[in-house]
Amino acid sequence: MATDRRTLEGADTGPASTAARGGRPDDTGTAGRQVLPRPDQPFARLAFVGDLMLGRGVDAVTGERSPRDFWGDVAPVLRDVDTVIGNLECPITDTAQRWRRSLKSFRFRARPAAVDILKAGNIGALCLANNHILDCEVQGLVDTMGHLDSAGIAHAGAGKNLRDAARPALFRSGQATVGMVALTNTMPRFAAGPRAAGTYFFRIGADDLALGALRELEQELRRAGADITVASVHWGPNLRPWPPARYRRFARAAIDLGFDVFHGHSAHILQGIEFRRGGLILYDTGDCLDDYWVFPGIRIDRSAVFVVEFGAHGVRGLRIVPLLLSRTRTRRARGSEARAIIRRLLKLSGPLAAAEPEPAAALDFSLSPAVTGCRGVGRWIPEAGR
Repeated sequence: MATDRRTLEGADTGPASTAARGGRPDDTGTAGRQVLPRPDQPFARLAFVGDLMLGRGVDAVTGERSPRDFWGDVAPVLRDVDTVIGNLECPITDTAQRWRRSLKSFRFRARPAAVDILKAGNIGALCLANNHILDCEVQGLVDTMGHLDSAGIAHAGAGKNLRDAARPALFRSGQATVGMVALTNTMPRFAAGPRAAGTYFFRIGADDLALGALRELEQELRRAGADITVASVHWGPNLRPWPPARYRRFARAAIDLGFDVFHGHSAHILQGIEFRRGGLILYDTGDCLDDYWVFPGIRIDRSAVFVVEFGAHGVRGLRIVPLLLSRTRTRRARGSEARAIIRRLLKLSGPLAAAEPEPAAALDFSLSPAVTGCRGVGRWIPEAGR
């Protein structure tokens, strides 16, 4: 579990030293990486998952099962990394208040005991910028941040005002300091204002205004000492299998501006992956833990954990562990289900592949010894070869 989590308030904002490669810091440690490992040793291992909806059906059985039980045989995968990063799709609060300022079909809430589920899953950082974090009004948001702070879980993307909502999180993970910004283009009514609590609402686009704000966020993290920077973004409509062109341009621009990982979520289904200039784009990481029903023909119960290994010079490996979600429980997909998830990711990721992917990118799909010859983005290493 990561330690020393804090926001950037009061952090040093002196000039950053940047490299020519998309605004990434140089390797001297003047503004970025401070303690470099040996080239053959991992710098940090982060796992990225999608939406964590701990209310409703999950909340109903929270006191009846052990926190670890919700993760099933996925727990060892999550505990084997330094930090797991996800999107918290509900407030954590005891308040009876509910959002009534506009029409809203679904309003979720999890009781404070849900924090133990997060801790059992090694969740160390959360995006709060989404269309559910104010389901229990401002009090629910304030309570959520308090519970996460008490548990030592970093968070970003929502706050007591716009400045607070836009403030990134900074936390230790492995040998690295990780900086995370979180933003959303969903539920405009939840947007924070100068004196109003809410989410960091961000209009997705590759225009100068949007990219200028994104650049400043990344540089702010580097100035504060971040070795690894993450943009966690809750964006777009549900159940869309493919990110629209302007989303792809925005995600690629984020990597070009210096972010190491673009962590997308919101669609409730997996979308493609892309290696770009030493960084990684996860267009949508689907769901991870919830009580959702499965739509006919749309397998929102198929998901994955994306384990990213970082070396001294950025992303150096990706291991994808297929998941099969059932009501209130997550488990590893096996056999034909696992192969179906991987086949779909390959199909979605091929057209998104950068023209010159990083040669060190290794994708270990963790399927079975039968998987020996995958082709696609990067260099594929089957589990049998480990």
